[in-house]
Amino acid sequence: SLLFCTEHPFGHLIDTLRSEQYEERRYFNPQKLSDVRYENLPFCMRVLLESAIRKCDGFYIKTDDVSSILDWQMQQNQAEVAFSPARVLLQDFTGIPAMVDLAAMRDALAKQGVDPNLVNPRCHTDLIVDHSLQIDYSKCAIQSPPTPTDESHGAAVRSPAGRPSPRGSSSGGHCAGQRPGHRGGCSKASCSDAPSGRSAAVQIENTPLLCPFHLQPVSEPETMIRNQEMELIRNKERLQFFKWCSKAFKNINVVPPDINTVHQVNLEYLCQVVQEGEGFIYPDSVVGTDSHTTMINGLGILGWGVGGIESEAVMLGQPVSLTLPQVIGCKLVGTINPLATSIDIVLGITKHLRQAGIGGKFVEFFGPGVQQLSAPDRTTIANMCPEYNATVSFFPVDDITLQHFKHTICSEEKLVVLEDYLKAIKLFKSYGDQSEDPQYSEVIEMNLSSIVPHVSGPKRPQDRVAVTCMKEDFINCLNEKVGFKGFHVSKEKQATQVPFLHEGAEYNLAHGSVVIAAVISCTNNCNPSVMLAAGLLAKKAVEAGLTVKPYIRTSLVPGSGTVTHYLNTTGVLPYLRKLGFEVVGYGCATCVGNTAPLPESVVDAIKQGDLVACGVLSGNRHLEGRLCDCVRANYLASPPLVVAYAIAGTVSINLETEPLGVNSEGKDVYLRDIWPSKEEVNHTEENIVIASMFKELRSRMEKGSTFWNRIESAESALFPWDPKSTYIRCPAFFSKLSKEVCAPQSIEGAYPLLFLGDKVTTDHISPAGSIARVSAAARYLQSKRLTPREFNSYGARRGNDAVMTRGTFASIKLQNRLIGKTGPKTLHIPSGQTLDVFEAAERYQRDGVPLIILAGKEYGSGSSRDWAAKGPYLMGVRAVIAESFEKIHRNHLVGMGIAPLQFLPGQNADSLELCGKERFTINIPQELTIISVTSTGKSFSVTALFENDMDVAFFRHGGILKYVARSLLL
Repeated sequence: SLLFCTEHPFGHLIDTLRSEQYEERRYFNPQKLSDVRYENLPFCMRVLLESAIRKCDGFYIKTDDVSSILDWQMQQNQAEVAFSPARVLLQDFTGIPAMVDLAAMRDALAKQGVDPNLVNPRCHTDLIVDHSLQIDYSKCAIQSPPTPTDESHGAAVRSPAGRPSPRGSSSGGHCAGQRPGHRGGCSKASCSDAPSGRSAAVQIENTPLLCPFHLQPVSEPETMIRNQEMELIRNKERLQFFKWCSKAFKNINVVPPDINTVHQVNLEYLCQVVQEGEGFIYPDSVVGTDSHTTMINGLGILGWGVGGIESEAVMLGQPVSLTLPQVIGCKLVGTINPLATSIDIVLGITKHLRQAGIGGKFVEFFGPGVQQLSAPDRTTIANMCPEYNATVSFFPVDDITLQHFKHTICSEEKLVVLEDYLKAIKLFKSYGDQSEDPQYSEVIEMNLSSIVPHVSGPKRPQDRVAVTCMKEDFINCLNEKVGFKGFHVSKEKQATQVPFLHEGAEYNLAHGSVVIAAVISCTNNCNPSVMLAAGLLAKKAVEAGLTVKPYIRTSLVPGSGTVTHYLNTTGVLPYLRKLGFEVVGYGCATCVGNTAPLPESVVDAIKQGDLVACGVLSGNRHLEGRLCDCVRANYLASPPLVVAYAIAGTVSINLETEPLGVNSEGKDVYLRDIWPSKEEVNHTEENIVIASMFKELRSRMEKGSTFWNRIESAESALFPWDPKSTYIRCPAFFSKLSKEVCAPQSIEGAYPLLFLGDKVTTDHISPAGSIARVSAAARYLQSKRLTPREFNSYGARRGNDAVMTRGTFASIKLQNRLIGKTGPKTLHIPSGQTLDVFEAAERYQRDGVPLIILAGKEYGSGSSRDWAAKGPYLMGVRAVIAESFEKIHRNHLVGMGIAPLQFLPGQNADSLELCGKERFTINIPQELTIISVTSTGKSFSVTALFENDMDVAFFRHGGILKYVARSLLL
């Protein structure tokens, strides 16, 4: 425990945080090193340094690690250091094998007479069950907006035929205003529940379906209930196991299904910025198995994604090993274009970083421009790391971050502690103060004013057009020959105007006239800021006296009831409705062609003048004629721009210099007059939307769900393994566990199980998809009386080693040189038979023959996957000899006790004239460096890729699991 720091090598750095507003806290203060290099470190490196100082124990983390990080400028890309994060984040697919291993370790220790309750995660672990749900039942009901002659509108929610309606609803969940037996949603004339002139308040409970026109909650859709029932049936064993884990293990928090996705729970509930434990406060940090783990860097919390075995190692108290990275400083300057939305900004920065070539590096943002980015903007940019190949995109905590935390995770006291502590160790950033800027490996400057809002069209999403050039581009499209960017309209016909009557009033249509304007349920609708911007623009437009021409087919299809909720909560929904953007339902609509027919008079006018009429939508698809066969030009735009072009009534307009319209007083109104400022949008988002959403999440976390609460599980310290289970099975990792560590044994008389080429990925080694009907795993499941429909996937069965071992090297794309063709087969060399890889390995193990794998370059590349190392281990593979290894997979092999051996430079299997059918003897010396290999008739040397003392210790023990288990036996 760090409470006893008299012998801690950095005990002299312990300091105390004092204030009248809270109880005093102790912390390690790197400032007391009195080293000028500290203030020159990037902020993300300061987090690494604090962790190394606090966790320094002389074995896992050494004083040399502290020195290397402090000397980061000279050691980047060279020194290997250890990092102990504050917590581990798991989703259920990757979490289940880790927890199964811990449960198996308890069994192994109990057999040795050791208290199994000693086995617990040593690093706090959060496991979010969010990957279990499958969509067995679904519904997509889209109706057109109401017309004067049609009272039947809205998206009805009906129970499937023959099934009772949920929760006693007479017809599957109608709002109070629906006429009995009426097919549509509800009748405006008959609904008396919606107060005149304003929308009724909406309460979100598991994102309910709302009456699209009156915003009254209706009964929970049967699809959700039925999908939850199927989730419980299909994953009953896994969920029971997770429930047991939540009760049996200390230091683990299981977030049940039906709460939220792992990255959202991490952002909205789990992140702490400053953690408290073992008598100290320290910066929050995390490694996670979810691909969105990097989002958390947007809130000043260092974190990145790791593989299953790495996360398991951290759970068991081992640090993450990493080469000190280069840190690229991304300096943001300039002022954001007033018309640029959050999406424009995020995509602009992403494009800029992608072009900079920063693969595998850390990125840290600084400069005065950062102050213009909201907390959600920052987390979205951080989440885009895979798009520009960075490991981390870090935003140090500042006043905007603190303001965000006021609405989310922090009590007033904790907020004060957080701010005082971060300032005390110089982890708090004032982006406008250049004196606080650290030194970086390289600085990339980006002027935010260069980010110009775009639309895409008129026929393809990849054809982007700057909003400022929209009028000019459209005229060019009229002139060009028919093609992706051309309509070939003669000069004399480009000024054509066609008058027509609509609802008793006369209007004119011309080339570029907008006839469809839709804010629809696609990806950008999930971003609160852009939807709020549309709503706030609508509010200002209505207040300025602007209207949308009634013949334009307008619609609003939110992505979920949550979107409707925050539009309603912020008070902007009535203004959208005033302009014709009424909620018409939930599901895929305009971009898949589900648009109500245009008024007949509009269609006739378009045909009469052979006009290039336009649709504007905020979706992701807009192929010619897709919205409507008479609408030839279609543009994708952000939600507020959709509203703007609807008001203008044409795309042939310069929104900077030409007015959108004229108010009742005859005064021109420009887009700049009604466009909401970014500050206004951010303020509304933080103070109303985010505060409401976080309050709802906390409520759901505290209440739990009936779905989870009704799951039964054992109350024992040892998990009651069910021998009939095909999902959860006690793995054989501890079958030969002894208290003593044997000296490394030479591998004698080994046969190659496989002879592989270059770039063998973890998908080749351990597939994650469906289980083929003719595979070894399928035969095993069939022996358990399962039908192919019940096989599920390898990902879902990661808790069953029998399935996963049979799935190892089961890829149909595996190219094995021993058989000369593609497929999950290999040659059993003694018999000359071609067998499934698992069957061959099983036969070798029965005969007591050790196995190796021969491979080329980049063995184990691709996504990190724990069973890509666990599977070969259980097959009896003792070593892999390759030209090179992907680093994370090399770590996984060492973690499972498999020796990663590399051919010497300039050598490979071909240059050594290996055919793959030889028997190999590998002499493993005590020092584990250069190892000699003898094959039939020839000898050569290879390099053992053990990088530090931890690697050597894990290999000698037979892997990290046995290493930790033995530490509890002593």
